[in-house]
Amino acid sequence: MKAVGYTKSLPIEDSQSLQDVELPQPVAEGRDLLVRVRAVGVNPVDFKVRQQASAETGQVKVLGWDAVGEVVATGEDVSLFKPGDQVYYAGDITRQGSNAEYQIVDERIVGRKPASLSDAEAAALPLTTITAWEILFDHLGLEQQNPENATPTDDVILVIGAAGGVGSILVQLAKKLTGATVVATASRAESRQWIESLGADFVVNHREPLQPQIEKLVSEGKIATISHVASLNATDQYFDDYVAVLRPFGRIAMIDDPAALDVMKIKQKSLSLHIEFMFARSMHNADDMQAQHDLLDKVSGLVDQGYIRTTAGKNLGAINAEHLRAAHAELETGTAVGKIVLEGFE
Repeated sequence: MKAVGYTKSLPIEDSQSLQDVELPQPVAEGRDLLVRVRAVGVNPVDFKVRQQASAETGQVKVLGWDAVGEVVATGEDVSLFKPGDQVYYAGDITRQGSNAEYQIVDERIVGRKPASLSDAEAAALPLTTITAWEILFDHLGLEQQNPENATPTDDVILVIGAAGGVGSILVQLAKKLTGATVVATASRAESRQWIESLGADFVVNHREPLQPQIEKLVSEGKIATISHVASLNATDQYFDDYVAVLRPFGRIAMIDDPAALDVMKIKQKSLSLHIEFMFARSMHNADDMQAQHDLLDKVSGLVDQGYIRTTAGKNLGAINAEHLRAAHAELETGTAVGKIVLEGFE
């Protein structure tokens, strides 16, 4: 089968950093599905793994943790899907990724593709949707409401780096499924316009001091005090701001990897700090692993009902090494708006 992979960690400018290769087609066993991949999304985790982890000796490492495709075979213990089903999923970081014509994936972390979206549009969603969902409901503990009759609460969530992949879906989920007021950050006109279109109530500039901007909104009576923070990048840079603007017993959830944080700063307000890693369930074969299947199915329904829209920002074309190198290069700049997707093998 066609695939894109690499053998050793190299700068993305090197033509060997990602290569077009031919690999054996995998076989589904147990609870695994064999999926014919039709579209993929690209995430920061892709380039972080590429930069840090070479392939095992004699092997080719395949990246990719967002996929849409068709189930073509199932393991003997599969009960949730059958051949012909159209699916979307983020996969398992301990296994070969989705940048290949065929992939095996545990059915418990797979959802039914939103019928109203194209393959490429749907490929933008899985990893960031799982991440955002777990931040909002597993870590921050926001009350989940019915989108048909959601009622406002006194919760106010600050979303840092809201124009990226996770922020683009998190803002939507927060607006549609909770009663929280959403304050999002953006610095460029393009990213500000994007997150406003997704439903953010207020936008502040993360290139300027955050605390005065938040305090101004509070003093003008536009928002209550911040109760929750979704820190999607630069947590170490903004940590003091979080401590300053959060109300007592507020919550912070982060997804990045700061070298160091002085967590004792949160003690006087009795704040809590949560670290989200969406691969934790699959990596450790958690008892509740099927929660990811359930939430992907639920969001698929929300998409088809018109509550949630795709977060695809750019389609780079066919799934090949050249286009994936371009995707990695753009993500490494940290300026991408929405998700980068690719579709089809040539």
